[in-house]
Amino acid sequence: MANENILVTGAKGEIGHGLITHLAGQGEARIVALDLQPLDETLRAMCHRVVTGSILDSALLEGLSEEHEFRSIYHLAALLSTSAERKPVLAHQVNVDGTLNVLEMAITQARRRGEVVKVLYPSSVAVYGLPDLGVKAGAGAVREGEWCAPITMYGINKLYCEQLGRYYSAHYRQLDEEAVSGGIDFRAIRFPGLISAVTVPTGGTSDFVPEMLHHAAEGVPYACFVREDTRIPFMAMPDAVKALLNLEGAPREKLLQVVYNVTAFTPSAGEFCERVRAAFPAVRVSFEPHLKRQVIVDSWPEDMDDSAARADWGWAPDYDLGRALQEYLIPTISRRYQTVA
Repeated sequence: MANENILVTGAKGEIGHGLITHLAGQGEARIVALDLQPLDETLRAMCHRVVTGSILDSALLEGLSEEHEFRSIYHLAALLSTSAERKPVLAHQVNVDGTLNVLEMAITQARRRGEVVKVLYPSSVAVYGLPDLGVKAGAGAVREGEWCAPITMYGINKLYCEQLGRYYSAHYRQLDEEAVSGGIDFRAIRFPGLISAVTVPTGGTSDFVPEMLHHAAEGVPYACFVREDTRIPFMAMPDAVKALLNLEGAPREKLLQVVYNVTAFTPSAGEFCERVRAAFPAVRVSFEPHLKRQVIVDSWPEDMDDSAARADWGWAPDYDLGRALQEYLIPTISRRYQTVA
C-alpha cells in the first residue's frame, strides 16, 4: 500500500470521517478526498489531496483519474433515505448516475493501466422490503437474496447500483471482439443502521437511535418518530469502517459473493431508550410515530444474516450494544455536549 492512492467520495459523511481517520493512522497510502462540501481542517490534514466537487461532474472525475492512479475507491457519496424520498429525481441522479460516473472512471483507469481497481460500495438494509409486520416477524434474519423489494428510492438506487457493480466487474462490454486487460473488483456491503459518536445525525430513516442518544446527552427532549416495538439492525461506526477495510483486504478468491450483509445488534427502539435512560436519567423521550416514516422502517427486516461475510472474509463485529454504548457512544457524545454520564 505504500504511496498508493485511495479515492474516498462522500468524504465528509459519517463513514468518511471514520474511514479517513483510520486510513491516515495507517500512514501507508495517499488519500484523495472528494465531497460537495469543504472538509474540516482536522480531516483535511489527514489527506494527500482534498477536492470540493460533485460525482455528477464527469470532467472532474476524469481529471482525478488522469492525475492519480487509484488502487482502491471507497464510493461513499450518496443522498440518504429520507432526503431521497423528498427529492427522488435528485436521489436517482446522485445515487445512480453518480455511481455510474465513478464506475466508468474506475474501469477506464483500470484498462488504461492494465490493472485491477477495487471499488468498495456501502449498500444498505434499505434494499429489503417486507410487506407487513407479520412477514417481518417470521422472516427473522434475512439473507442477501431474500426480500429484495425495496419501497424507497434510496433502497431501489442501492439495489440497482449493486447490479451495476456486478456488471462492471464481470460483464462490462462483453460483446467487444478483443479482450482488454484490467478491470474493476467491485465489493459491496449492506450495512444496517449506523450509529456514529463523531458526527451528528442527518435525518436518515434509521437515525431515531442516534438522534435519541444525542438529544439525551444534550439534555433536549426527543420525540421518537417510530413505535417502541420497532426493531431493525444497527452497528457502531467503528465496526462499519472495520467491515469496509476487512472486505477491501480480503483475497479475491475467498469471496463467493459480490454483496455481503453485515450487522451487530438489533435492539427495539424501546429497549434502546431504556439503555439511554440508564446513562442519562433525566432524558425525556416520547414515542410519536411518523406514520409514513414508520411504514418505511417496518419494511426493513428485524435482522440481517451475515453468515456469508463471516465465512468468506472473517467478519465479526467488535461492538455489541453494551460495549458500543459504554466504550464508544456515551463517552464521546457526552464530551460533545459536555455532559457527565
